[in-house]
Amino acid sequence: MAAESSDDLRQTEESLLNASPDPQPGLREYLEVKRAALLARRDASKASTRAHPLKLRAEATAEHRSGVRRIRIRDHYVITDSPLDFAGYNLGPSSPELQLGVLSSCLTHVFLIQAADLRVPLDELWVEVEADQEPRAGSPGFEDVPIYPHNISYTVHLTSSASPARIKELHQAVEEHCPIYNLLLNPQHIEGRVILTKSPTEI
Repeated sequence: MAAESSDDLRQTEESLLNASPDPQPGLREYLEVKRAALLARRDASKASTRAHPLKLRAEATAEHRSGVRRIRIRDHYVITDSPLDFAGYNLGPSSPELQLGVLSSCLTHVFLIQAADLRVPLDELWVEVEADQEPRAGSPGFEDVPIYPHNISYTVHLTSSASPARIKELHQAVEEHCPIYNLLLNPQHIEGRVILTKSPTEI
C-alpha cells in the first residue's frame, strides 16, 4: 500500500477532532469552541479601526502589617508572598515563581490556540517550567551570578493522535506566537518613576 500523503494524514487527524471512538471532551470539544472564537476574533481584528494598541495594566499593593503583595488585574486579584523564613506567611508564590507560572500558563494557552488553528487533536496538555535562582547572587563570590531567574526551561506533556511531524509543526507555531515566551527571549525597555503620595513631588 502506498504511503499516505500529507493531505490524507491531515484529513485523518482533523476527523479525529469529532470522530474519536473514545472522545476526550475535556480538550477536543474545547478546541472546537476555541477555534470558533479564534476565527471570530480574527475577523473582528481585520475589521477594527482601532488607532492604538491595547493598554495592559496591573498594580500591586503591600498589605499593612503583613507585607503581602496583592496584585490587581482588571477585577482579578492574585496574592504573592514570601516564605516563612523571609518574614512572609507563605500565602502565595513569590514573584519569581509567579513569573514561571505565567510562562507555563501562556505556553499552555498558546498550545491550545495553535492546536485549534492548525486542527491538531489534543486530549491532555500540561506544561512545567523550571529555572535557577541563586539567593547569594551579588554577594562576595557570586558577583557574576544573575539576581533574576535564569536557565529557564520548559517541558510540554501532551496526549495526541497527531503524527510527530504535526506535533513539531504545532510546537514551532507556539514558540513563534507565545507572547510571554517571546517577551522573556527579547530585551525590553522598562521606564520607571516614583511619586510621593499626598504630595506633588515626583522623584
